[in-house]
Amino acid sequence: MIGLQTELTDIFFDLDHTLWDFEKNSYLTFKKIFSAIELPVDLEDFISFYNPINHAYWKQYRENRITQQELRFNRLSDTFTKIKHRATADEVNQISEAYIANLSSFPHLFEGAIPLLDKLKSKYKLHIITNGFEQVQHFKIKNSGLGSYFDFVFTAEQVGFKKPHPQIFIEALNKTQALPEKSLMIGDSLEADILGALAQGMHAIHFNSHQEERHDNCLIVNSLEELSTFF
Repeated sequence: MIGLQTELTDIFFDLDHTLWDFEKNSYLTFKKIFSAIELPVDLEDFISFYNPINHAYWKQYRENRITQQELRFNRLSDTFTKIKHRATADEVNQISEAYIANLSSFPHLFEGAIPLLDKLKSKYKLHIITNGFEQVQHFKIKNSGLGSYFDFVFTAEQVGFKKPHPQIFIEALNKTQALPEKSLMIGDSLEADILGALAQGMHAIHFNSHQEERHDNCLIVNSLEELSTFF
């Protein structure tokens, strides 16, 4: 199976952009909020700028260059600037709070997520390692029906370190009593998920859900259905 040199016992998944369809759920969240407050902006235009801006700010957040509050505020403020919509700081904060409050209520997963997890659960112990915010991530897992599949959920807020920092992987391996050489990380980010896991001696598969540059660090798949064929 996928050229691994030893039998796997534990599989660790990222959550956002890997199992939970962040872009789709985020779009629906903004649609709900903008409609409720009758915000005069074009949603498609907003999203086209928001998604790359959000990715860029999450990279800064992973690298501890900005705070959680700066991430939440700046990604919206910068997007409104790009689409030439004047928003006050109070309006940005109001939308930011509504976004966090509503985001986890949308349950959409990537196509093939549940069949994949059903297949893997009978063979391996499954866990999540995520950089997302503690409370929000647990709501996402519960509301999307993922809770019963995972033995442990590790969030960056809970552990105190964000992927790709070694400590979050070390903590996950220690808590699950998994050996790195018998563990696999599946995630969407080359930097955070793949390189972080490989540095700890784990195996990795890159679910390239948002078209990162190709590389030869590990197996790359473009859908969860494709991923399922390797098990």
